[in-house]
Amino acid sequence: MKNFHLIKVIQIMIKKSEKLKLWKKKMSNNQERVVYFNGRIIPESQAKISFRDRGFMLGDAVYDTTRTFGGKIFRLSEHLDRFLNSLKYMRMEPNITKNEWENLTMQVLEQNLHLLKSNDDFWVSQRVSRGDGVKLTSIIECYPLPFKERAKYYKYGIPIITPSIRRTPPESISPRAKIHNNINLIQAEFEAKSTNPDALPILLDTNGNLSEGPGANIFIVKKGTLITPKKQRILEGISREVTIELAKKLSINFSEDDIDLFDLYTANEAFITSTSFCIVPISTSNGNTIGSGEIPGKITNELQNAYTELVGMDFVQQYLSNL
Repeated sequence: MKNFHLIKVIQIMIKKSEKLKLWKKKMSNNQERVVYFNGRIIPESQAKISFRDRGFMLGDAVYDTTRTFGGKIFRLSEHLDRFLNSLKYMRMEPNITKNEWENLTMQVLEQNLHLLKSNDDFWVSQRVSRGDGVKLTSIIECYPLPFKERAKYYKYGIPIITPSIRRTPPESISPRAKIHNNINLIQAEFEAKSTNPDALPILLDTNGNLSEGPGANIFIVKKGTLITPKKQRILEGISREVTIELAKKLSINFSEDDIDLFDLYTANEAFITSTSFCIVPISTSNGNTIGSGEIPGKITNELQNAYTELVGMDFVQQYLSNL
């Protein structure tokens, strides 16, 4: 009889142990981000590609990235339009419509939102590589924004450096397509950070005019006019478009023009736009203080405030709260 009761107790303990393991596994899975990967939404750790994937071997892939504000995705439609144009330029056809990309993106985001910590947000990206050359690889993923690492730039401004490496000219490959092969920008970043680890590279084009940096467009303010490089030699950032829209609403004089180093060094203000930064002031260029050194400058501040109103949250304070 005693043995019978002992066996029963052991069986109950085993069942409880198994249930505990299943619960822990479920909780573990809930703490891992999910991705869309070739037709399925799966845990990120299970999304694996072959080393023969052309995206890995050759950088033969296209992507686009937007972000969330308070967990709400921003300008997804515009990002997808650019993404689809990049796919067309690279002659890739994943047979997924814009509406399908949009729905899948929202599904992936919604299944990851519970992992966002207070006051955090995601980058949200779509990616397509040429795969094995026959079957494409399609991915949608989320990744937390690096607020802590970048917070200082909103207090002190971001230093920029124009490296010796020039931006790949459109005669070679169009910068207007957002592709994975970013070696040109990566080498520029290495050179800039060897001079100043906090610096962002802004490359000159082959004519000696400012073009862009890694995921970043540049604006200067000179004599009350907001100026940014012409779109033919850059990737037209969605944040760049938003900033131009806001400038027009605020009746700020605006121009797309060639900008050389003389223009930059003698500018009253300068700032970077990007998906993650939105608008961040530039403090120095190649060690030269921009304008009076005020961070942010008057027009930069006006545009930051207008951007904040548009997205429905204070993105500057979101960064500064991480100092």
